Parts: sequence; C-alpha cells; structure tokens
Amino acid sequence: MADAPITQDVMTIPRKLPEGPVNLVGLTRAGMREALIANGTPEKQAKMRVGQIWQWIYQWGVRDFAAMTNLSKAFRADLAEKFVIEIPEVVSKQVSEDGTRKWLVRIAGGHEVEVVYIPEDGRGTLCISSQVGCTLTCSFCHTGTQKLVRNLTAGEIVGQVMMARDDLDEWPVPGAPKDETRLLSNIVLMGMGEPLYNFENVRDAMKIAMDPEGIQLSRRRITLSTSGVVPEIARTAEEIGCQLAVSFHATTDEVRDTLVPINKRWNIEVLLDALRAYPKVSNSERITFEYVMLHGVNDSDADAHRLVKLIEGIPAKINLIPFNEWPGAPYTRSSNNRIRAFADIIYKAGYASPIRKPRGEDIMAACGQLKSATERARKSRKQIAADAGL
Repeated sequence: MADAPITQDVMTIPRKLPEGPVNLVGLTRAGMREALIANGTPEKQAKMRVGQIWQWIYQWGVRDFAAMTNLSKAFRADLAEKFVIEIPEVVSKQVSEDGTRKWLVRIAGGHEVEVVYIPEDGRGTLCISSQVGCTLTCSFCHTGTQKLVRNLTAGEIVGQVMMARDDLDEWPVPGAPKDETRLLSNIVLMGMGEPLYNFENVRDAMKIAMDPEGIQLSRRRITLSTSGVVPEIARTAEEIGCQLAVSFHATTDEVRDTLVPINKRWNIEVLLDALRAYPKVSNSERITFEYVMLHGVNDSDADAHRLVKLIEGIPAKINLIPFNEWPGAPYTRSSNNRIRAFADIIYKAGYASPIRKPRGEDIMAACGQLKSATERARKSRKQIAADAGL
C-alpha cells in the first residue's frame, strides 16, 4: 500500500498576511517574473528585470530599490510602491566564548526562531531553521519539546542567510574586486524543525542560496538534515541535490522508536533502503549519519558494531555528537572514554567517525538545544521522560 500524502495540521500553515506590497525575498525567478508582470512590467522585459533585481538583492544585499542604479528612476519608484525587500528581524544576539553566534529572529505573526553561526578557521557554518517549533518530539532534543506552530516561508528561510551576512558584514561591494573568502561558507538545515515536512519552501530557499547570480553557495556546501521522512528523500536528491544528513541515533527499532518517534512510521530498514538510493541520484559524496551519544542508551560496543553492519554499502560518515544537555533533559552525555571507544570501532570498520566538538553550549546554541525564547513552557525531567516512554 502506498504511503499516504505527507500533510501537516492546518494550524501549521502560515496565516494569510494582510494585503499590501509583495515581499520579493523568497520568490523563485519564475515567481518574481510573474509578480512583476502582474504589476505592469511588460512580458518582454520581465526576464531581464528579474535578473537585475535578483543580483541587487542576493549578490549585493541591497534592500532599497532607490539604490538599484541600473534601473530607471520611474521603474524604481514603481517597485518601491508595489514591493518590499524584507527579511526576519533580529530580536537578540548572543556570542559564545568560542565565537559561536546565536540570533533570535522574529518572523511574520510575531513568531520567533533561532539561527546559529559556527566559525571555524576563517570560514563558518550557518545552522538555519525551517519551522517554528517541531512536530517530531525526539526525546533527546530541546527543540522537540516545543510544539510545532507553523512552517517557515521560503523568504523566511533564505532571509536567515541574508540576516547572517548582514551581521557578518559579508555583502560584496558592487564593482569591487571579487573576494573568494567566505565567512559564511556552509549552510546546514539543522535548526528548528524537520525540513522535509516543509519541502517546497526549503527547496525554493536553497535554490536561491545556490543561484550563481546571487548568494552563490555550491550544493555541496549545503546539508539538509532529516529524521527520516522517507518519501521526500528521493525528491531532495532530484529537486535540491544538496548533501544529506540523517538523524539516526540508534541501531534497533526499539530504541529508535523512543529517540526518534518518526521511526514508527518509517523504520530503520525502510530508511536505509531510501538512503542507499540517494547518492546515486544526487551524486552526493557521502551521507552523514548523525548519532547523539547517550549514556547507557545507545553507546555500547554492540551498538557500534550494529551500526557498521546496518550502513554497509552506503557511502557514509558518522558524526558522533556528545549529548548537549538542557534543562529537564531525561538523558546524560556518554563519557569521553565511551565515545572514543565507540568511534574507534567505526573507524576500524573503514568509516570516518569524527566526534563533534560541542560549540556554543554557554548560550544554548549547541546541537539539539535550540528553542524559541517565546515558548516558555518547561516540562519537568519526569514529564519529558514519561512522554518518551522511559
């Protein structure tokens, strides 16, 4: 029997915004062309106008139509009347002792999400969110204790990238010599939410980020992390083509059902079958298996040996993630010695097994710790453990 269509509760759909100027941020090239034509741009000129406006917005970071000097004054005035260029608003910014930055940003409807920038040797990775909250309730994840509010729009997703480039002062100056240095060199869709439950908006936003006349990030510099929404994995390869990471975290269905409840719908065997096909379609180098190390839950030598056996035949690397604790968490981090022993078994089996260095823990910006500051409900350790079936 075929899988039923993947749907979200109606409450997760962004509310209809008041009528008024159209935000150009997040529109695909085709969508921008249609919007210009609908507002009076002659069809023969529309493609050229899209190219010009696109470069100003995404290559140069310009938000003021008046500054788009290769457009006529009359056309600029018309654009300013009918369109806006808006990105999420920064509410607060924190900087960790290790240089990690975390922003709380406000989107339409007054909702807020968190965005994290992790610097590394002159470059950096931006961790962006795709939903307000999350529907998956993974028991080890702080974000998962916040109920899903709604999906982000394509503009709100790519707007996080634009906001970070603003803060990093990384927009090039028109006419200046090209600088290949990129402080924001990578994007990971590992923030709040499950990206594949918001596929179309994520796809459109990443197409904008990869556009060669805009932000210009290679598809190999973008990694989408999923908990295992199997029917959308093939679409990701075909329509985005970025690198793929999977929140794996367990080697038996019994344990994964608790840690990653979506496993009850698509179990380990079904998920691995989909992953085996992914590199062939997208030409990705390797799939990253994310594995959070939880003391006494999934960190035994037997788990390591089972993991190696399960991923046999899949071009892969395994990122071992020391559990980042948060208030009320029902788990504790595996010891350093246990993590190293686990990594050694994987390494000897021929797989890269880097141990992720926790970053931004002092500002709650580490993996699994993101949670909107406006979502104030705090479950007790006992309540969370009960929800997880522990």
